[in-house]
Amino acid sequence: MSGGDTVYLREPTNDDIPLLDEWDGSPEYRGEFNDFGLPRKPGAEKYEKGFIDDMHGTLLVCEVGSGRPVGAIDWRPSMYGPPPESMAYQFGISLLPEVRGRGYGPQAIRLLADYLFEHTKVNRVEGSCDVENVPSQRAMLKAGYTYEGTIRKAQWRHGAYHDLMLFGRLRGE
Repeated sequence: MSGGDTVYLREPTNDDIPLLDEWDGSPEYRGEFNDFGLPRKPGAEKYEKGFIDDMHGTLLVCEVGSGRPVGAIDWRPSMYGPPPESMAYQFGISLLPEVRGRGYGPQAIRLLADYLFEHTKVNRVEGSCDVENVPSQRAMLKAGYTYEGTIRKAQWRHGAYHDLMLFGRLRGE
């Protein structure tokens, strides 16, 4: 699929479902900013319609050379009006703790936008992160996303509302 210097993205296969389930159940993998306390669906149920459809998708982040999966990045719709042209994709990413800080995140985030612009009609890809999640803020800026503002008390997590910072990348940027 699409690749960079240190990581590439690939569609998971059914053989990857146990790994995705293991990661999904691991607080260390999810990290403090991706743990919403929601009940977990087993992968066989979660991915019964496949890993990519018209509105959602999941790709594995894999190391160049070894091919080892080191994380996952997914996307879902974000609507800004009723016409289909008003739909953007919002992504989420998690990486194994031992590979964080190596530049894999910015590269995967950039590759995802490139992939979505190539394979869909979407004009906007966006990501948000907690105002305290400085590594994610840096990753999105390094990946070519623009900081667009703070969304106040937008996310319920750990029993409280949290402010999020919104970053976007447009087709052609």
